[in-house]
Amino acid sequence: MSSKNNPTRDRILKSCQTLLETKGASDVRMSDIAKRAGISRQALYLHFPNRAELLIATTRYLDEIHGIGKVVDDQIFTAEGVARLEGFIDVWCNYIPKIYGVGKALMAIKDVDEEARVAWDDRMSAVRDLCDRTIQSLIEHDMLLPDLNAKEATDLLWTLVSVRNWEHLTQECGWSQVQYLKHMHRSALKLFTVESWDIERV
Repeated sequence: MSSKNNPTRDRILKSCQTLLETKGASDVRMSDIAKRAGISRQALYLHFPNRAELLIATTRYLDEIHGIGKVVDDQIFTAEGVARLEGFIDVWCNYIPKIYGVGKALMAIKDVDEEARVAWDDRMSAVRDLCDRTIQSLIEHDMLLPDLNAKEATDLLWTLVSVRNWEHLTQECGWSQVQYLKHMHRSALKLFTVESWDIERV
C-alpha cells in the first residue's frame, strides 16, 4: 500500500527515517518510532509486525518520496548500450546522497543486526538488478569488453558504484559530487565498453 494513501503509515515511515538519520539504527526501537509517530506500539505493530519489515519499508519509502522508479524508467530503461550505462551512473550516483543518512545507519550495524542486514540487502539487491540489466544491454549491443563475462561485469559495476565507495571518496577523501560523478563516468566507460577503447586507440 502506498504511504500516500495512508497518513498513519506515512508518519511511521517518516519517523523511522528521521530516527535512523539522527540516532543510528542500533538506537532505534519500535517504541521510539511509535512515540515519534504519535501512536501506540500496538498500532505500530498493526502496520509493521516486526522491525525488519519496517526497516525495509523505510528504505522503499525513500524511493517513493524521491520518485526514483519513474526516474529509472525515464532515464535508464529508455536508453540502450552505452547510453544506458551512462544513464545508470547519472541516476544512481546522484541518488546515493539522498539515501545516505539511512544507508549509513544500516551499514553501521548490519554485520551484527539481522534486521538491518535484511533491509540493506533488500535495497542493494535492487541496485544489483539495475547493474545486471545495464550490463545485459551492453552485451546485446556488442559493447561489453570481450574479456568480461556478464557476471563479472555486473559484480564490478555493482562494486564501483557502491555506497561505501561513494562514502570513502566524498566523505573521507573530500571529493565533490561533481568530481565523483565525472570519475564514475570515466571509470565505467573504460572498465566496461568497447567504445571507450576504440576511441582511445584512434
